[in-house]
Amino acid sequence: MRFYKIIVGGFFLFCVHLGKAQQVQVLESGKKVSFRGLSVVNDEVFWASGSNGAVVRSTDGGKTIQWIPVPGYEKRDFRDIEAFNADTAVIMAIAEPAVILKTTDGGKNWKKVFEDTTKGMFLDAMDVYTDNQKMIVVGDPIQGKLFAAISMDAGDSWRQIPASNHQEDVRKVPDTEAMFASSGTNVKLVNEKKFGTTTLLVTGGSKARLKDLYRNTFNDSLPMMQGGTSTGANSIDYWSATKSAVIVGGDFSKDTIARDNCVLVNFKKGKPIFSKPSVPPHGYRSCVIYLNEKELVTCGTSGIDISSDGGQTWTLISKESFHVVQKARNGKAIFLAGGNGRIARLILP
Repeated sequence: MRFYKIIVGGFFLFCVHLGKAQQVQVLESGKKVSFRGLSVVNDEVFWASGSNGAVVRSTDGGKTIQWIPVPGYEKRDFRDIEAFNADTAVIMAIAEPAVILKTTDGGKNWKKVFEDTTKGMFLDAMDVYTDNQKMIVVGDPIQGKLFAAISMDAGDSWRQIPASNHQEDVRKVPDTEAMFASSGTNVKLVNEKKFGTTTLLVTGGSKARLKDLYRNTFNDSLPMMQGGTSTGANSIDYWSATKSAVIVGGDFSKDTIARDNCVLVNFKKGKPIFSKPSVPPHGYRSCVIYLNEKELVTCGTSGIDISSDGGQTWTLISKESFHVVQKARNGKAIFLAGGNGRIARLILP
């Protein structure tokens, strides 16, 4: 493996060459920040968020990266971010208290749009439909039930979703089961005619489950690593055309274990059918995304894997550590973010 150091447009660009097929270009690194939130609007615009009040933005595909201060929140941990364009983004501070902020002027000003001071409140992830401006945020259990709130106006206002008292309510979990705020991707909004409107959510800990948050139609234990405080599902992505999903996780305290860390899901009449890949990702993975019907990328602290067959087999392309990977909603660019202030671009053939 060869390392090159190139100066481009006033900043350092590190290119880690991975054979002939893939490249990871590290655009930013070296700061005491752990990035876990990442939102890629198009090939030029992306936002990222993380610890120590960190929020960054690029409007030129990563050639320059702007560090954006959030006054009064310098010590907060922004575990997720959802961006609508170069000017508008919503960031989520996990706890003490749980807060959601929004900017509409590229980060010059921030408005607090949600706050919850409930003891034990801990937000984990957000998801968004940019077309109709619907958003959801989910959090760890409060009084034995997973927290959830929705916004119908691109994050300007939020309404908590009440947890019903029905015996089979999927929001009920034991104290030892919750969600991991590892990449902002353990919740996925799904809205289509044949499948229906719902929110897919995955948990970890003593149990790793796939839950249908809105419709209460399933609450299934996943065939993946579970039972410990650091085990379970971390991320889910869904591909509408095939009614399929991929879930990744494992044990983040033992991140090189390459088994029971990925589940493939096929929905039949809205019900999930689980299977395991023949070759799983090569360690714990905190985020997974579809690039198209067959191609996927997953990343974690022990490396990056790709699949070209719908998740059946995974190939390790780098041992570089990243928490989150996202593809441009309108475009082809793929970016990653992680610890040590690292932001990178993944270039595939």
